[in-house]
Order: sequence, then structure tokens, then C-alpha cells
Amino acid sequence: MKTRIVIGAANMRLYFDTSVFSAYYDERTPERLRMTRVFWDGLTRYAKLSSDLALEELKQAPPELAQKMLSLTVGFTIIPIDDEIKALAQVYVQNNVVPSKYFADALHIAAAVIGEADILVSWNFRHLVKRSTRLLVNYINAKRGLPSLEILAPPEI
Repeated sequence: MKTRIVIGAANMRLYFDTSVFSAYYDERTPERLRMTRVFWDGLTRYAKLSSDLALEELKQAPPELAQKMLSLTVGFTIIPIDDEIKALAQVYVQNNVVPSKYFADALHIAAAVIGEADILVSWNFRHLVKRSTRLLVNYINAKRGLPSLEILAPPEI
């Protein structure tokens, strides 16, 4: 298994899925918006990652909102979704980590793992931020010699 030594928050690598960017502007859920912005205020201590999948998903919003959300990605390392990530995402789907209908969620997990993130940050409690997903992802990763991954909601960071 590949191991990364992480000393202090400054070395922590956070991968953001689309839900974190959208929550920053989602006034329909004021408490989540507030918690997202509080989380965002503390990000200077972390390396920030996302993927070109997240960028494409953000572009699907109405143009003005899409531009605001995309502006949040300034300073992020953007991971391209390549064949290695797609193959790993397929393994997650085959092992029932997420349903095949939600392949994009599996791609986010795989991008975080291949991008060597320590934590995948998400507001997606349906498929990502839950104990069974964390256990299955890390079981599969251990079998494949890949690093472990925490999957947490912004308030947990």
C-alpha cells in the first residue's frame, strides 16, 4: 500500500467535488451555505484539488452562477480525468461503492485517490459521505496498493 506521511494541516490535500462549490452559493439551504463559507475561510492551510469533471459539472449551472462557482477554483490543482481514473471508478462501481447510474461520483472518488488527496470533501451524503462508502473505498484501495482516503463533509475538516 502506498503511504503518504502528512505532518500538519499545511500538507493536507483536499479534493473538492462539485457539491462544495455549489453549496457556497446555494441560498436554499442557509445553514449549509454558512458552514461552507466558514469552511472556505480556513482553506489557506490546505492544498486544494478538484478535477476537470467538477469544472464541467459547474459549467452546467446557469451562466452567471457557473462563473461565480468557477471563480472559486482559482488556485486549485485540477486533475484531468484520464483512463487510470476511469478504470478505478469502474472498479468502485463493480464493487457497489456507488450505483452505476452515479458513475460521476465514482469518478470523483477515483480522481481524489489518483490525485493523492488525503480527504475528499463533499456534501453528497447519499453516495459519498457515509461510513459504508469510506469502508469500501479503503478496502478496495488496500487490495490494489492505493492510498486510503477520508471522505468528509466541510464541517468535519
